[in-house]
Amino acid sequence: MKNLFFLSFLLLSIVVSAQDEALISESKAAQIELNEEFSNPETTILEPEDFKDFHGLEFYPITEKFIVEAQFIRTPDEKPFLMPTTTSRTPEYVKYGEAHFSLEGKDFVLNLFKSTQPYDEPGYEDYLFLPFTDLTSGDGSYGGGRFLDQRIPEGNTINIDFNKAYNPYCAYSARFSCPIPPKENDLLIRIEAGVKDFGKH
Repeated sequence: MKNLFFLSFLLLSIVVSAQDEALISESKAAQIELNEEFSNPETTILEPEDFKDFHGLEFYPITEKFIVEAQFIRTPDEKPFLMPTTTSRTPEYVKYGEAHFSLEGKDFVLNLFKSTQPYDEPGYEDYLFLPFTDLTSGDGSYGGGRFLDQRIPEGNTINIDFNKAYNPYCAYSARFSCPIPPKENDLLIRIEAGVKDFGKH
């Protein structure tokens, strides 16, 4: 009986480990893709003087701790609103749902938004926008917060991988107009995951 229990535990550990490895690989792939976009002269949004000395974006070390499974609560009765940006542009969004999760023994809630304007590119019909700030904002990561791309989940849970957090374009150049994360998406914890602030040379 003991051997059977041990074997079951071992198999479960192997399955969990394989799932963790798959998530970590996904995080790495997202960071590599982002770096390639910035390193390619044809796709980079860096200014010429910054691109000249560019050797890659800096990331916090990838960690499973910042891959969380959150309870997803849809909020269907929300009214559309104009989201403030770093310029006079005010794109219209609607709050689509809330992600409830725990980190380091504390409970957090993040609001996810959907643009009221359809995207030009196909495949983005289920795209949700997740802007946030945290205690690294201005102290390790970009002061204006970071973004995550999410998809509408089928069920009542949603995976949030902070290792995929990226900077708005405004972190690299003032010529862009970027949404400002709403105050309710300010996390009172250091999210030491994802891309770091961009240090100009």
